[in-house]
Amino acid sequence: MAVWDLSVSVEELGLEAPPLKISVTSDLHIGGVILKVVEKSQIKKDWSDHALWWEQKLQWLLKPSWTLDKCGIHADARLCLTPQHKPLRLVMPSGIILRMRVCFSSPIFRTVMGICKLLNNRRPEELSLLWPVEEKKKKKDKDVGEEVYDITCAPLTSSTILKLTNGMPAFFAETPETEAVYKMLAVSQPAPAPETIAKLYRTTNIMEKAHINSRWLDSSRSLLQQGVKENDKLLLRFKYYTFHDIIPQADVVRLTQLYEQARWAILLEEIECTEEEMMVFAALQYHIGKVSLTEQFVASCPAMEDLDSALQCLEVKMEGESSADDMLETMTAPELHDYLKIFRPKRLTLKGYKQYWFTFKDTTISYYKSKEESSKEPIQQMNLKGCEVAPDVSVAGQKFCIRLLIPGPEGMNEVYLRCEHEQQYSRWMAACRLASKGKTLADSSFSSEVQSIQSFLAMQKTTPRNNTAQTDESINTHSLVSPRYQKKYKPKQLTPRILEAYQNVAQLSLTDAIQKFLQIWQALPDFGLSYIVVR
Repeated sequence: MAVWDLSVSVEELGLEAPPLKISVTSDLHIGGVILKVVEKSQIKKDWSDHALWWEQKLQWLLKPSWTLDKCGIHADARLCLTPQHKPLRLVMPSGIILRMRVCFSSPIFRTVMGICKLLNNRRPEELSLLWPVEEKKKKKDKDVGEEVYDITCAPLTSSTILKLTNGMPAFFAETPETEAVYKMLAVSQPAPAPETIAKLYRTTNIMEKAHINSRWLDSSRSLLQQGVKENDKLLLRFKYYTFHDIIPQADVVRLTQLYEQARWAILLEEIECTEEEMMVFAALQYHIGKVSLTEQFVASCPAMEDLDSALQCLEVKMEGESSADDMLETMTAPELHDYLKIFRPKRLTLKGYKQYWFTFKDTTISYYKSKEESSKEPIQQMNLKGCEVAPDVSVAGQKFCIRLLIPGPEGMNEVYLRCEHEQQYSRWMAACRLASKGKTLADSSFSSEVQSIQSFLAMQKTTPRNNTAQTDESINTHSLVSPRYQKKYKPKQLTPRILEAYQNVAQLSLTDAIQKFLQIWQALPDFGLSYIVVR
């Protein structure tokens, strides 16, 4: 075999050091190359985390038994011996910046699994990494340094089960500093100043919202392949909006970070919500901020309590399994019948709402002049599959309307349905929401959808005002609402409205309040929609 020279640069020798030349044959395997390089470098250290990176091909050589010939490496290849785990600055949804060692050689999906393992998050598949928005640097801002919490001394995560101490990963329990970092991740951050909200990047149109999705890193390729360098700054965010089995005791960090992401989505107007919903969100933020100061960090309990919660979860899941009678019932799909009022703004008439007899079957609404004529042909049938459903509700004004945008051949047809009372509205609204996703009333989520709508309406009801609440001047209203409402109302106008909504949530515990916030966020019409530019 012909012997030829291969040049390999070693990161440990420094950037300026010339690459090491080693003589190799084509049948030498990658492990042998690393061994030769290590011997020539004469540095005594643990090299187990190092691997070869092929610069021209942007490719890791991770199979030590493969020969140079099999990898297709010739004398012109520029190889670099570099650690697979390097520090990275990660911005959490709550805005905290952690400097931690992550894997640069495995696909992003696996890298995120390693990050979540260290931070005690059981569901890494919901999260991913994305590039931050480039901020235009002003001359004044040069001196402002960000606070970065360094946890690079954390052990590299292995496939073993995470050891917990006082409810937090064993590594965090080692020193008071690391414990403080974990508590910052597990407890929601205080409300930001209005100036901070105003400074942050906000998407103003659909193109900018689509631009966010172009910044996600490809989860099947490694960090180094996508141009991420050591100590770069990346955002860790929830990318997939289906959140499975959230258990408050086990998911402290996950719940808090999810709440923080939801809160910022609302404050930065990434997701549309009505004024009434904004007041409820503000009240919940105020309550969570207040309670998280007094309610100490939830450290999870000894084994007995874990057993209790596991049994409870099992019980709930068992109850969810339907019996044979239920199966028969669901085979005949349920229907809704009621007198409702309808109004179509498209037609140039000044008449308001007209009352008809409505039936809701599968995903279709039909209406007739009266109940007696329901056996004949309907006046009109509307299939709600793929339509947009939005609430138009004012509990104080006893107005319960459902706004439907139904796709038709000429474009979107706008229809308003008006219900008489809360119960009727909850049922029809839930049915419309399910139908828009192509689900029928027989779907198991119908009753939970009705309940979540009712609980949201209950939170909008005004309760007799407490004098104690009214004198609470410490409420910083402009930190709790998005800039649009900061401009529209003065703090004096916002305070009573937020406190009014606060009356309904004041009894909730910290985890209940966070779950309620997430529940209302998930019920917003735009929730979970992403825009992507297709060329």
